[in-house]
Amino acid sequence: MPQKTKNTPMMEQYLAVKEQYPDAFLFYRLGDFYEMFYDDAIKGSQLLELTLTTRNKNAADKIPMCGVPHHAAQNYIDILVDQGYKVAICEQMEDPKLAKGMVKREVIQLVTPGTMIDPSASEAKENNYLTALHEDEGKYGLAYVDLSTGELKTATLDSISLVLNELMSLRTKEIVIDASVTKESLAKIAVLKVLVSKQDDVKESSETSYTIQDLKNSLEIKVVQHLVTYLNVTQKRSLGHLQRAVHYEPTDFLKMDSYSKRNLEILQNSRTGKKQGTLLWLLDATKTAMGGRLLKQWLERPLLDAKKIVSRQNKTESLLQHYFERSTLQEELTSVYDLERLAGRVAFGNVNGRDLIQLKQSLQQVPKISYVLNELDDGNFTDLLKQLDPVEDVVDLIENAIVDEPPISVKDGGMIKEGYNTELDEYTDAMKNGKRWLAEMEAQERQITGINNLKIGFNRVFGYYIEVSKAHLAKLPAERYERKQTLTNAERFITPELKEKEAMILGAESKATELEYQLFADIRERIKEQIKRLQRLAHAIAILDVLQCFAVVSERAHFIKPKLTVNKHDIEVIGGWHPVVQQVMGKQSYIPNDVVMSAKLNILLITGPNMSGKSTYMRQLALTVVMAQIGCFVPAKSALLPVFDQIFTRIGAADDLIAGQSTFMVEMKEANHALSYATRNSLILFDEIGRGTATYDGMALAQAIIEYIHDHVFAKTLFSTHYHELTALSEKLPALQNIHVGAVEKNGDLIFLHKMQPGAADKSYGIHVAKLAGMPEKLLKRADHILGELESKNKKPAVTKPLVEVDPTDELPAENSEEQLQIKEEQLSLFEPTQTPFKKSDRKVLTELKEADLMSLTPLDAMNVLYKWQKDLRKKR
Repeated sequence: MPQKTKNTPMMEQYLAVKEQYPDAFLFYRLGDFYEMFYDDAIKGSQLLELTLTTRNKNAADKIPMCGVPHHAAQNYIDILVDQGYKVAICEQMEDPKLAKGMVKREVIQLVTPGTMIDPSASEAKENNYLTALHEDEGKYGLAYVDLSTGELKTATLDSISLVLNELMSLRTKEIVIDASVTKESLAKIAVLKVLVSKQDDVKESSETSYTIQDLKNSLEIKVVQHLVTYLNVTQKRSLGHLQRAVHYEPTDFLKMDSYSKRNLEILQNSRTGKKQGTLLWLLDATKTAMGGRLLKQWLERPLLDAKKIVSRQNKTESLLQHYFERSTLQEELTSVYDLERLAGRVAFGNVNGRDLIQLKQSLQQVPKISYVLNELDDGNFTDLLKQLDPVEDVVDLIENAIVDEPPISVKDGGMIKEGYNTELDEYTDAMKNGKRWLAEMEAQERQITGINNLKIGFNRVFGYYIEVSKAHLAKLPAERYERKQTLTNAERFITPELKEKEAMILGAESKATELEYQLFADIRERIKEQIKRLQRLAHAIAILDVLQCFAVVSERAHFIKPKLTVNKHDIEVIGGWHPVVQQVMGKQSYIPNDVVMSAKLNILLITGPNMSGKSTYMRQLALTVVMAQIGCFVPAKSALLPVFDQIFTRIGAADDLIAGQSTFMVEMKEANHALSYATRNSLILFDEIGRGTATYDGMALAQAIIEYIHDHVFAKTLFSTHYHELTALSEKLPALQNIHVGAVEKNGDLIFLHKMQPGAADKSYGIHVAKLAGMPEKLLKRADHILGELESKNKKPAVTKPLVEVDPTDELPAENSEEQLQIKEEQLSLFEPTQTPFKKSDRKVLTELKEADLMSLTPLDAMNVLYKWQKDLRKKR
């Protein structure tokens, strides 16, 4: 029976390292492999589809084990991190051949979801944010960083709901917390299903001092210190590319909560979760990864400052009007690589020769880009021109030092140009001359021995040798060569001269390779000193890229420059359309619509059939606002818009299963959020509020919400509904107007006009929509019959002529008299027919009916009064 074994020194070392990183997969370097053991091996083999083996196969305590080749490790690390895991990379810190006893090993980096810096090509336009949170007496310090670019921002938030909204907006991959964050806050954060990491202590470093120097708020200083400490602890290398932390106020930008962004499909398609079919998809004509990321940031945070908006619009207009200059600019931008992330790789120390060539080529485009902007000569680009620093000293350094096509590895030589370093040139010359001498020696030995296939070769084990096939051994002069190795078909020899040249050549190669790496490291450090200049330049190019993108898309889609009103609330969008829907449908198929709301008109109550375009109409206004406030042109023939501070939407029905909330609860929460935080400068879009509950409940809530917005909020509101009774509100709410989507019936079929018209819709056409959906004909006929019955039972009173005047003090006419029959005929639309004649006790009801001001009653009030009358009459029978 196998005996339990003691841990070897190596396993003791492994366990000691693993104890420091219990929540990470430990990639433990053994020779050419990274190995995993125990639970890491079991779980890792499943996630990475690796073969699970064991260590100590003959022992009772076999150790599960699996591994990956070190040269392919990055791919496996990416797979684990993409799934939300951490990976600790434990490297050999000394040459095993020179080590005495156990090889020293250390974790050189902890890779986490929030610290990935090498995104795939498909994710080049995506930011990867790591977020930190610090809580203090109900306030929250929040900071986020993109480690690949060095972008670092921080804010103070007043509630956990605002924190959650920021986290969802950033689509953060990892949240760093400390002991200040309460269990209640953590429970709410847990709903997001994002990796939570802890960093309680703060370690002073040059990076923390640098990043916090512009901050004044103590809460923000603390959270940035925790965040940068976490980066230092996990990355264990220079973070010189981190930018100074920038304070931002969410209220400085057009605010949209996560629900609104999802409903409007600004960045993510609500059905597929992809970019396709979103506003970002429509607008993204950027040429650089930096521009793609900035476009996304602008869409996340549209501006509130009218001057800044107009400045962007003017730049867009200038580029749109100068086609040839814009085309040249696009060509130059296409040759610009990701300067932000290249700068990050330089600081991180993992840049290679090819990266530096990309950096050089990118910087070489800057003078050309500046020339194009100077050619426009309209004054709009003065600020950007000042930021277009070509960083010529870095260009010259790379041009003089790095070969045009360097190898990927920085440790195998072949990177540095001839003439850059005298000592390196001497080593290179020695290698070239040595190899030439070997070629000459081979030719000489062939001539002396008469063996034409004699050759001089090399391998890493035996070095240089002279090889002679066994068939020609007899031709060799006696004692000319010293035997070195015997092969099946040949013998290998050495001479004193060959040994001497071998020492010279191999020594030169080794020294040259080592010197090249030292020179490359020095070049990298010199470039690192210019990182701040590179980052400023990258930001300017990103802005320029987004602006040219706006111009290209606006020209292609025939967008127009909107006019902004300051301190006014007029909306006048003429011939507007939903930019994404039109792109999908085609311009010929889409029917444009106007949205006109004067300063005194705050609510448009929209009625019309399902599938007629009410939701699209509402969304197109919101997207037009977003596009205008990021500085882009908008989809309309003309547009006059105020600057909105917030957009609230409730469009579409969906359960929030994670939070355990039904469709109606989600609807009410979203509606409440809008009513609580909207101002007169906000835009509210409510689609079918109240449909998730009983008809009367829903109608009552819908009416109350409309009245509340009208009387207390004053926000511009588009409210679509199937409760046609609500259209009567226009008679008592002066700031509300009815509009409807036109539809006509032709030969029993419903035809949507998709055109907004004044007034209320005459009916809902629900059965017609069911017919369009392909419902069975028999079912549709039955539904039509049921509808007729319901309408006849609930038919509204016709008030085309006055009721018979009845004096309450008079006796009612005798039953079945002509006068009594007339009264009964007049009352048929209000009460069910009855065989019982009216009595004196009914006079109170008749009096109330006579005196009721029916035209001032809302539909809900009218139903309540009718119910009371009916209840009183039945009690008296």
